Order: sequence, then structure tokens, then C-alpha cells
Amino acid sequence: MSELSVNHLLGIKDLTKEDIELIFATADQFKDVINRPIKKVPSLRDITIANLFFENSTRTRLSFELAEKRLSADVINFSASSSSVNKGETLVDTVNNILSMKVDLVVMRHPNPGAAVFLSKNVDATIINAGDGAHEHPTQALLDAYSVREKHTDLVGKNVVIVGDILHSRVALSNIFCLKKLGANVMVCGPSTLMPKHIHSLGVQVEYNLRKALEWCDVANMLRVQSERQEINYFPSIREYTMQYGVNMELLNSLSKEITIMHPGPINRGVEITSEVADSDQAIILNQVENGVAIRMAVVYLLASKRKLST
Repeated sequence: MSELSVNHLLGIKDLTKEDIELIFATADQFKDVINRPIKKVPSLRDITIANLFFENSTRTRLSFELAEKRLSADVINFSASSSSVNKGETLVDTVNNILSMKVDLVVMRHPNPGAAVFLSKNVDATIINAGDGAHEHPTQALLDAYSVREKHTDLVGKNVVIVGDILHSRVALSNIFCLKKLGANVMVCGPSTLMPKHIHSLGVQVEYNLRKALEWCDVANMLRVQSERQEINYFPSIREYTMQYGVNMELLNSLSKEITIMHPGPINRGVEITSEVADSDQAIILNQVENGVAIRMAVVYLLASKRKLST
């Protein structure tokens, strides 16, 4: 049986191209499962998974929980806002207390970059990073690349532009790593104030003009402005940002070819894209959500299987 080269999913950076293709092939099988009348498989019947969310989440948390339940795992959910973290308990203590309840796998979202890596070195469980600060969000990048592959059959040579708040976005970083490993050409587009200092070192093109970027691309991944991570004003106003970097149907229809629109969610309708664009045939936003469950089933299954084999 094929297996992943890693014991944890901490970031796309650690995965090989073969790992990504194995995850996609496994997700293909699980996508068939979740589209049939009986959506459950008994693959992880004896596995216990803890979902630890130290930051707010809707899609990622629900998607992981659904993926785990579809695989028949036992699931415990933990939310920092209603836990002893508020009483000053450290991350390692929190997780060790949960592990003493005999948990096999931990899915964690945390506001601090590197939290998942730290955890993987300090506790005896398989760790899946569900987003660590502005660092990485590996399952989002996998489901985005999987969705592009589904729409365009192959990623090799495809032009993908990531538009918006690149500086604060863990989705942007993971997407860049993932798309480049699969042979796509990547461009980032947004205000110069929202571009990381060393963005060129990632081997991507940088464009500040939205129309030029959209004319170049086959796929545009529209990111939201992460106001909650911004301590200063990076642009004059939301209205100004929308005028420069918002996509509406008028702009889409004026391009020389039809492009695919993606969004990792949550969407700020009327800011980065209008409702008309979000609900149009060119958008694959709901496909991304559906594919998210299949990709997370694949990741959880492959990592849990590897853990079972090694114990």
C-alpha cells in the first residue's frame, strides 16, 4: 500500500509531489463515497481524533469533523474560548491532558505560527495543521489545487493568480508551495503594502495591476482582507481597496477569455468579489467546500493508517 512520506501534516513545504498525488488519488475514492446514499465507511472505527481550535473557524472545523465522522472515527471537539486555556493553561498541558484520554490524532488551528510543529515535537500523537497564524494552511491548499485539477484536468503549465492580502494569508503561502510543486505558474497580485518583503524568493511573479493579472491567468484565487491580523492601516479604505482589487462581472466579461474564480472563504461580498461573481458559473467556491471534505478524509485516513502500521 502507498503511504505518505510524513508522519504529520504540518505544512505543504514538507510534502513531496508524490505525497500530494497520493492524497488526490485517495480523495477521488472518498469523493465517490460522499456522493452515494450511505456516506460512511468503517475505515477508522478504532481511532480517536481531537479537533483543537484556538481560533474561530466555520468551514475548516465542520469539514474536518464531517470527514472524521464519515470515516467512523470517534471525535472530540475543543474550543479555546470555553476551555482552561483562558485560565492560563499552556498548549502542551492542554494537549497532554487530551492525549491522556488516549487520542490518536490531533487537528489543530492556532494563532501562533509554528504551533503545530512545536506540538509534533512535544506530544505523542499525529498532528494535522488546520492553520497556524499567518504561516500555513495545508489542507486548504490541497483542496484548492484539487479543485483546479478537477476543473482543468491538469495543473502543469496552468496560470494561477492569488489576489489580495498576501502578507497576512496562510492560504497564499500554502497555495504557492502546493501549486509550484504540481507544475503551475503562480502570480500574486495586491497592494504593495500587503506584499511580503521576500515574496520573490518563493519563485512567483508579482503584479500590482488587477486587470493585467486576470488577463494572464486561467484561475484567480481571491483572498479576503484579514482585518483581524492588521494592526495598522495598509490601504486608505475598504472602498478604495474594492475599486483597485475587487472583481465584478463587468471586469470578468471584459477579459479576453473566461477564467475560473476561487475563494477560500469567508467571502466579504462586495469587497474582493461581488455577489454576482460569487454565484456565477465561473466560480467554483462551493466545489471547493465539497472537495474539502474529500481531501480531509484522505489526509486523516492516510495519516491514521500510517500511525496504525507504526504502532
